[in-house]
Formats: sequence, structure tokens, C-alpha cells
Amino acid sequence: MNSQPPGAATTYSTTPTYNRIISMNYSLKLVLQRISSAIYHWAKPFAILAMSLILIELCNLSPVLAAGQLSHAPETAKVYIISPTDGQVVPEEFTVRFGLSGMRIAPAGTDKAGTGHHHLLIDLDELPELTEPLAATAHIKHFGGGQSETTLNLPPGEHTLQLLLANYTHVPHDNPVLSEKISITVK
Repeated sequence: MNSQPPGAATTYSTTPTYNRIISMNYSLKLVLQRISSAIYHWAKPFAILAMSLILIELCNLSPVLAAGQLSHAPETAKVYIISPTDGQVVPEEFTVRFGLSGMRIAPAGTDKAGTGHHHLLIDLDELPELTEPLAATAHIKHFGGGQSETTLNLPPGEHTLQLLLANYTHVPHDNPVLSEKISITVK
């Protein structure tokens, strides 16, 4: 039976055993926090290293992954520049028209056999890697919308133009569909 009057605050007796249990729980909590913190600080560099190694490995796999994205092009497929013609003198702003035979044009992202989209190589001395997606640069213009012509504005001087067809992921085909390189003079 409770010896306190009704409405009085309940009091709890604290015995030495109870105090030891509370103290042990608090000490255990501190020890666990310190162990957790030590593991976190010890493991963090290894986790970062592991993630870095995974990213490096994925980068090394990019040609392998891209090779899985190679599309077939028939041997008879041809891409060519309709205009300007090789050796032509053009103004600083001029139109380049693209031609294609043996395949069809499809926008980037459309995975359909026998199709591709144009990439214009401007003043490029060496071809890009033909088993990887083509990077969009000042020298490699993408026409992923399926365009068959463009207007260029080049500075006066000698320039070269070449077309390269690529698949839905901007990777050239297994039989690269590449035009002859033409030279033009901009005046």
C-alpha cells in the first residue's frame, strides 16, 4: 500500500545497486559512442579509397561498355558532303549540306537498326576514338536531331570538313561510315 497522501509526488528510492546500473549504462553508452566514432574515422578513408577504385575501374570499362553499344553499318553505307565541294572558296558564314546512302537518319537516342546521325569534324587532324561516344567539341559538331545541313561561321583561312555517322549513343558504327575529308578556303 502506498504510504503517500493522494496527489503527492511519487518518489523513487535510489539504492547503490540502482546507481551502479545507471552509471554502467552511461559508461557503456560513452564507450559505444567512442567505438563508433573510432570506426567511422578509421573506415572513412578506406570507404573513400574503395569508391575511388570503383570509379577508376568503371572509367577503364568505358571502352568495353561502349563496344557493347556498337551498331552495325552495312559495307555499302556512305556519308558525304554535298556542299561545299573540295577546294571551294566560301564566305565566313556558309551552309554545309550532308548526304547519306545505304542507311537512314534517326535522332540520337533512337535505337533502330540501319540508322545513325551526323557528326561534322572541323579541322580535325586525327580521327576520334571510333569505339567510344564522340565528344561534343569545337572540332566535333553533333547533329543528334537528325539534321542534314548546318550553317557554319569560320574564320578566314584554310579549313577541313569531314562527316562521321554515329549511332543512337554517339558511337560510330562497327564499319565506320566516314566521308572523304574536304578542304575549303574561307574568305
